[in-house]
Amino acid sequence: MRTTFDAEADAVYMTLVPEIEPGRSVRNEVVETAGGTVVLNFDQAGMLLGVEVLGATKLLDGEFLAGAERIDQG
Repeated sequence: MRTTFDAEADAVYMTLVPEIEPGRSVRNEVVETAGGTVVLNFDQAGMLLGVEVLGATKLLDGEFLAGAERIDQG
């Protein structure tokens, strides 16, 4: 699993498969919560490919965020 964190966007993406090829994600389930949004990405067969968390600093533990790969730092 690969976890990336963009602090500028306050977003985390957790990739649950080795690679998500372009076009593989065909269905998204959106869950609105107090403080943010969680988006589940699925392929045609219904396999969960990844999870996006918007409002990550409100929805996820700080230690978890600290361990994520930062993609907002040049």
